[in-house]
Amino acid sequence: MLALLFLALGCLVAPYIFILGRDILRHRAVERPGTTPGLALLGFITNFLDTLGIGSFAPTTSAFKFWRLVDDRIIPGTLNVGHTLPTVAEALIFIAVVKVDVRTLVLLIAAAIAGAWLGAGVVARWPRRLVQLGMGGALLAAAALMLASLLHIGPPGGDALALTGTRLGLGIAGNFLLGALMTLGIGLYAPCLIMISMLGMSPLAAFPIMMGSCAFLMPVGSIRFIRENSYSRRAALGLAIGGVPGVLIAGLIVKSLSLDLVRWLVVVVVVYAAIAMLRSAMREESPEPAPAPAAD
Repeated sequence: MLALLFLALGCLVAPYIFILGRDILRHRAVERPGTTPGLALLGFITNFLDTLGIGSFAPTTSAFKFWRLVDDRIIPGTLNVGHTLPTVAEALIFIAVVKVDVRTLVLLIAAAIAGAWLGAGVVARWPRRLVQLGMGGALLAAAALMLASLLHIGPPGGDALALTGTRLGLGIAGNFLLGALMTLGIGLYAPCLIMISMLGMSPLAAFPIMMGSCAFLMPVGSIRFIRENSYSRRAALGLAIGGVPGVLIAGLIVKSLSLDLVRWLVVVVVVYAAIAMLRSAMREESPEPAPAPAAD
């Protein structure tokens, strides 16, 4: 069954790579296709930390905002397109290593894919101010979840490796919502871990579920962002080039570290980025109201 799951993942990743490569080649004359060591280093660091459980979306967004690397409007698409291949590498490692009920895994992954397809089509068309407001709120939510984890606030979880009945239905609905929200730049890892624990599953079982969900939904959502021209090619390429080695070193060599100090630093940086994003949204000009229809 796992072999079929890996085959299905390959069938999703292959068109993503083809469409991304074709898009970069088509725009090489008008947009510099190369990357920089700084963007690759950012991809390495954020995906190294992602593999160890910190998450990559919020730290990457903070870096984009602090150094003004990517226009706010296209940050969600850049995050999804750039972090796809590193996340696939994570999923292959954790699905192979951590035991979890395959039926539960497949159904929750399918729900996340459906949510991502719906969400990417909506977010890719949002104006910059709406994206700024959404991402500002998303970053604050991410910081709150990180803080709760540091303070050990939240459900302890159970020891189940499968969901059935009503709990399975709740898990499917929850992962559908998380898949849709991920296209806005809200990382799936922390909320998925909380949801899995609340449903009585082992927190360890959340790793293949959350990483598998992201690995399957991100190629789907990314293809829509690429087709809508709603991402930075240069930044996405840098994240991918640096991210895959970061995942392999963290997942296969380092495996675990004491990262509490890093998590506190990430919380501070993410809160700063959230405030900066919301301030930018406040400075954006509101759209002119539509003229009232003429009276008969």
